[in-house]
Amino acid sequence: MAEEYKIKKIDDYRWEIPKSEGMRVPGLLYADEKMLRVIEKDRTPLQVKNVAYLPGIIKYSLAMPDMHWGYGFCIGGVAATDLEKGVISPGGIGYDINCGVRLMRTNLTLSDVKSKLRYLLAALFNNIPCGVGSTSSLRLAFHELKQVLKEGAKWAVKKGYGLAEDLERTEEYGRMQGADAEKVSQQALKRGKNQLGTLGSGNHFLEIDLVEKIFLPRVAEVFGLEKGQIALIIHCGSRGLGYQVCDDYLARMRHVVDKYNISLPDRQLSCAPLSSPEGKDYFAAMACAANYAWANRQVIMHWIRETLQKVLNLSPKDLGMELVYDVCHNIGKFEEHLVDGERKKIFVHRKGATRAFPAHHPLLPSLYQSVGQPVLVPGDMGTNSYVMVGTDLAMKETWGSTCHGAGRVMSRSKAKKAAKGRALERELEDKGIFVIAKGRGTIAEEMPEAYKDIDQVVEIVEKAGLSKKVAKLRPLGVIKG
Repeated sequence: MAEEYKIKKIDDYRWEIPKSEGMRVPGLLYADEKMLRVIEKDRTPLQVKNVAYLPGIIKYSLAMPDMHWGYGFCIGGVAATDLEKGVISPGGIGYDINCGVRLMRTNLTLSDVKSKLRYLLAALFNNIPCGVGSTSSLRLAFHELKQVLKEGAKWAVKKGYGLAEDLERTEEYGRMQGADAEKVSQQALKRGKNQLGTLGSGNHFLEIDLVEKIFLPRVAEVFGLEKGQIALIIHCGSRGLGYQVCDDYLARMRHVVDKYNISLPDRQLSCAPLSSPEGKDYFAAMACAANYAWANRQVIMHWIRETLQKVLNLSPKDLGMELVYDVCHNIGKFEEHLVDGERKKIFVHRKGATRAFPAHHPLLPSLYQSVGQPVLVPGDMGTNSYVMVGTDLAMKETWGSTCHGAGRVMSRSKAKKAAKGRALERELEDKGIFVIAKGRGTIAEEMPEAYKDIDQVVEIVEKAGLSKKVAKLRPLGVIKG
């Protein structure tokens, strides 16, 4: 592993790791001075430097302000590679393939839910399985699971889990092309068979929020958001299936680097040429896991809608629950971008980073063409979440990418030690936030102090011009695995 790096200040929100021997491009970090000191503590810039060694990498190895140490790539890392000379790296997409965020707006206000908040949370907790190894009431035959892997959220809507309009408000319309279930191992299929419609554990959550502040009224109106409104957020991914896909292909890629004479400073960056059989197989399996994740969030959203209607005794029209958008932040995609003034198709790795396309981008639904793509940036269970919008500058600088959340500053084991003796549930309740979790360990691991300041992270990407704040959401109730 390359052990040395220098950091050069470009401006108040951009820092460069200059190109040195072995690096094909420089590194570019988005941070302010205060955040940079936090980032350097876990030596994340070293991973940004290491990614710059990948064959065919274009322009920069990038990292967002929520960056922290990850497997191969840092979490918060973005890298684009050339289709002919470039590679695809599972470490640049992550274990939880298409871990993502889904935001739903409602017609409800605080007065509609305040007295029933505990009951609502309990009902949601009972109806949506969560936690390590949790299983769903959906029992899929293998042939049907393979349909999910091919069709994604479209499969769920066809089966009655949601509405056709939900697909338009989902990145990639909830279905990535190129998925091939035959490239997914039997073990991965077994792990995914009974987990569709489950929340998972760790930093995954379901949240009831209050829209507390609007920054851009015109954009918020297009998104269907207004101050004082109740909204809900789902954060989860492809569960055991996605994890197994990543594990399977990392094992395979470790041998592939020698086959193609790829020299890397870190074996965790193991990769394959995009044009190789191994690279194509991994993409096809990764697309399956991405589709599974979209179907997973679609099913969960449907069950949330049913639960709210039942508990609050409301018609679908009165509830007014609509999907605002669904974005993924562990994904690799073939996209068109300007490279040295020429429009080219390239491959973009986003690991712990969110797509942030601007107004009039052809991949956006007609609904958001005039304003740009909703960018969903959740905080931790004790702090705000933000809705942002994509910008033209992000397209020019970061392949249309921005931050994905707060980003950890404390390991899970360290957080557990720091939480010892504290009544975290009571602390959160004193702030007006009710939390239900499968175990106290999860609450300790996910304590607010384990994460960076979300307000600071969002401020950096806004000041850097990568996305703009549209609305701030405050948590009222949180469900953790």
